Amino acid sequence: MPVRVAQHSGYCAGVRRAMDQALEAAERAKAEGLRAYSLGSLIHNPLAMSRLEEAGITAVKSLDDVPAGQVVILRSHGVAPEVLERCEERGLRAVDCTCEYVKALHERVKHAAEEGTNVILVGERVHPEVTATAAWYRPGDAGSRCVVVENAAEADALPPMDRALVVSQTTFPEKEWDEVLSSLRPKVREMAVRKTICNATARRLEEAESIAGSSDCVIVIGGLESANTRRLYEACLKKCPRTCLVEREADIPQHFYDIHKDFIGVTAGASTPDWLLKEVVAHMDELEKNVPVEENAPVVEEVAPVADAPADEAAPVQEGKPAEEVSEEEQGNRDFLADLDKSLVRIRNGQTLMGKVEQVTDDEIGVNIGYKSDGILKKEDMVDKDVKVGDEIEVEVIKVNDGEGNVLLSQRNIINRKVWDALMEKYEKGEYIEAVGKEAVKGGLIATCEGVRAFVPASRLALNYVDKIAQFVGQPMKLKIIDVDTQKKRIVASRKDVLIEENAARKAEAWERLEEGAVVKGIVRRFASFGAFVDLGGVDGLIHVTDLSWSRVNQPGDILKINQEVDVKILSLDREKERIQLGYKQLQPRPWDNVEEKYPIGSVLERPVVRIREFGAFIELEPGVDGLVHISQCAQTRIGKVEEVLSVGQIVRVKVLNVDPEAKRISLSIRAVLDDEAAAMAEMPMEEPVEEPVDEIVEAPAEDQE
Repeated sequence: MPVRVAQHSGYCAGVRRAMDQALEAAERAKAEGLRAYSLGSLIHNPLAMSRLEEAGITAVKSLDDVPAGQVVILRSHGVAPEVLERCEERGLRAVDCTCEYVKALHERVKHAAEEGTNVILVGERVHPEVTATAAWYRPGDAGSRCVVVENAAEADALPPMDRALVVSQTTFPEKEWDEVLSSLRPKVREMAVRKTICNATARRLEEAESIAGSSDCVIVIGGLESANTRRLYEACLKKCPRTCLVEREADIPQHFYDIHKDFIGVTAGASTPDWLLKEVVAHMDELEKNVPVEENAPVVEEVAPVADAPADEAAPVQEGKPAEEVSEEEQGNRDFLADLDKSLVRIRNGQTLMGKVEQVTDDEIGVNIGYKSDGILKKEDMVDKDVKVGDEIEVEVIKVNDGEGNVLLSQRNIINRKVWDALMEKYEKGEYIEAVGKEAVKGGLIATCEGVRAFVPASRLALNYVDKIAQFVGQPMKLKIIDVDTQKKRIVASRKDVLIEENAARKAEAWERLEEGAVVKGIVRRFASFGAFVDLGGVDGLIHVTDLSWSRVNQPGDILKINQEVDVKILSLDREKERIQLGYKQLQPRPWDNVEEKYPIGSVLERPVVRIREFGAFIELEPGVDGLVHISQCAQTRIGKVEEVLSVGQIVRVKVLNVDPEAKRISLSIRAVLDDEAAAMAEMPMEEPVEEPVDEIVEAPAEDQE
C-alpha cells in the first residue's frame, strides 16, 4: 500500500508556537497556584483542545468568565485591542499567542487608520482573525473606514474610493486573492497592496492538490470547524473524488480504501496535531501487516434421514427365507409401509414449516408437522404463549433427532430471522433502524434493535466528540447500519451518519424555501463577539453586530436573548459557502427618518456627550442619531483640546446648525447657544434702582427713657 504524506501538513509554525506558549503558561500558572483560561478555542481542533484541558487550560467564551488575577491565553488568530485593554483593566495576566504574521497585519491596519486611509480587508467575514483585524482599525478621520470583502463579487459591489490599503486574511487562498485584486483595481484610484498571506498556507494547498491529483484516494485530517482544513478538503476533492475529511483515524469510513492496491494521499490542516497525523499513518501500516487472507469455507447443511427409502431397505426380506416364498399378506404390509414412508415429509435443521398443535403441557407443546414423529416445542422457545390444541403455528426445526427420536422445534428463531432479514433489507436500501442504547463498553455503545446487537463506535455516536458514552444508555435512537457480521448476527451502526443526513435534508429543505429579501422567523441560538446566530429551521444565519441595531451595539446580548423568536430579513444568500446574512435592524424604525423634522435648524436641545475625539465631541440626540460639535464650536474662546471644556456623560445645550440626512450628519454648536444667551442678556433693558424706605426714628418720651 503506497502512502504519500504531504510534507507541509499538521501544525504550522504559528500554531505550534501558540500551543507551546499555552502549555508553558499553564505550567507556570499551576506552579503559582493560579488557573489558566483560553479566550475561545485556542485551536480549531476538538482533540487538541481536549489535550489542553488535560493540561489545565479551560476554554471560556468571555473575559467575564475569567476571575480577576488569573491567566488568560489569547489565541493565534489574534484579538481586538479592546480585549487587551479589558485584560489590563481587570488585572488579568494575558499571554498573547497571536501569530507573528497576524500581528504584522494588525500593525498595518492600525497605521492606516491613524493616517486616515481606507482599508479593504480580504477574507472570511466571520473568521476570528478577520473580526479581530478589523477591530484594530480605529480611524482618526471620521470619513475613513475598514471594509471586509470575501470575494470578487463583493469587490465589484464596492463604491469608488480615492485611496485604500488592501490586505488579506493570512490564510486566504492566493487564487481568490488575485481575483479580488482584479476587481478592486478599477474601484480605487490610489491602491496600496500588501500581500499578507502566509507562505506556508499557499505551499500547503499547492502540495495537497499535487498529491490529490496523483492518488486513488485522499484522507484530509483536521478539525471539522477549521476553515483552512475545509479549504484543503475542497481543493483535494476537486482533484480526487475519493476524498474524505476526518478528525482522527477512527472516523475513516470502512472500506474507504483497498489496503493493498490503492495509492493513498494524506494531508492535514494547520491546526492538526502531529500525533493525530501519525495515528492515521500508523493505523494504515498496521492494517497492511495484519489483514488476513479470507478463504471460502464450505457450508455444511445437516439433512434429516430420508423417510422414503427404497422398499428393500425399508422392509428387508427375512433372512433365510426366499423372496418367492413371501406371502401375499407380508407383501401387502411391505407395500403399505413403503406408501406410508412416501407420504411423510422430509425435514432438515433450520427448515420452517406449518404444524398443528396436538398436545399442550406446562413445559412444552406437541406439534404435528407431518413427519413420522411429532415435534416438541419448549415454552421458552415459543413466541405466542396462548396456543391451544388445534391451532396451526409456524415453527422452525432446530434438531431433527434429539437422540430419543423427537424433533425439536422453535418459534423464536423464526422471529429473530425475520428481524435479521428486515435489518438486512434496510442495510441494502440505506434505511435507518430504531434501536435503544444498552451498554457502554470500551470504544463505543452496545445498542439493541428488536433483540439484535448493534455496536456503535464512539466516533459514530454524535457529530462531535462524546466524552460520556453512558449518557446514551436507555436512550432510543436512529441508527444507520455501516457493517455486518452475518455469521455472528451482529451489526456495526452509526448514529452520526443519521444526524449528518438529517441535517443535510433539513438544510436542503431550508435552502429551497429561503430567498434573498424575504422576512422569516428564527430562533436565536448563540452569540459571538461579531453577531448572533439564528436558527432558520435547518440552517443558521448570522446577524452581524452592525445589523442588530441602528445605534452602536457593544455585544449582541444587549439587543437579543438566547432562544428568543425574532423576525429577520435575509440580506444575502451564499449557497456555495452555505452562508446567510440576516438583518434585524432593517425591520426596526430608522432613527434617521424624518430627522430634519425632528431636529430643525436653529432648534436648541439638551443632550449628553457620548464620545470625544480630537476634532470635536459627539452628542447623542437619540439612540442611533449622533450630532457633532466641532472643536471650534465647543466654547466661546479658542481651546486646545475638547477635554478642556467637555467630558463624556456631560449634559450640554446645543444648537442645530445643519442637517444632512443622506450623509447622516448633524452639525451642532455649543458656542452658538452661549452667544445667543450673551446677546439676549446684552439687549435686556437696565432697571432703575429703587430706594428702600427708611423707617422713621421716633424718640421715646423722657419718662420712657428713664
